[in-house]
Amino acid sequence: MREIRKAILLNYRSGASALTSKINIEGRSSVIAYWLIPGELAHRFFQRLIKDLARRYDAPFFEPHLTIYVGANDANAAEKALSKAAGEWQTIDLKALGINHSDEFIKTLFVQFAMNRKLRQLHQTIRNAAQDLSDYELNPHLSLLYKNMPATARRQLADSIKVPFSEVIFDSLKAVRCTSPTQSGADVEAWRVVAAKSLGA
Repeated sequence: MREIRKAILLNYRSGASALTSKINIEGRSSVIAYWLIPGELAHRFFQRLIKDLARRYDAPFFEPHLTIYVGANDANAAEKALSKAAGEWQTIDLKALGINHSDEFIKTLFVQFAMNRKLRQLHQTIRNAAQDLSDYELNPHLSLLYKNMPATARRQLADSIKVPFSEVIFDSLKAVRCTSPTQSGADVEAWRVVAAKSLGA
């Protein structure tokens, strides 16, 4: 019983784990990730970069996004949460701090952003609207590559990339059903959008 409870209450400190509604025999689950999507100019830049890195390193392609919350696999709750958040919030500007890397698959290479009051409040709005007890810890970053790589190669790659924005405007939200934890390209390709809203709509 203790192991089951431990599996249900996953602490997603890096941006990909949370309270789950269904646990399979491997301890993996389906969750809803709530994404903040960059505006057109930044979206175009990051999408080209992600596509290029995916091609060069035989890695999965994905939409540029910043995960602001991860909760239970409930599409109806996700739709309501996005509608409430989109109605209460306008665009959100975040300061880019630089390119970082890690040995975690879903944070191989990423842009780190500074936390601010608006982002914290948006996170709380979605959490409350979803009526979810997830202990997700917000850590604002936008991933550029999902690939298991040696530290030296990651560091060199991070040093080679320059982001032409000191701040990035985010103007929409998406709720995406995904497998937790995401561990492979196949997991990424299985992601499905269940709801989407423009901020201020």
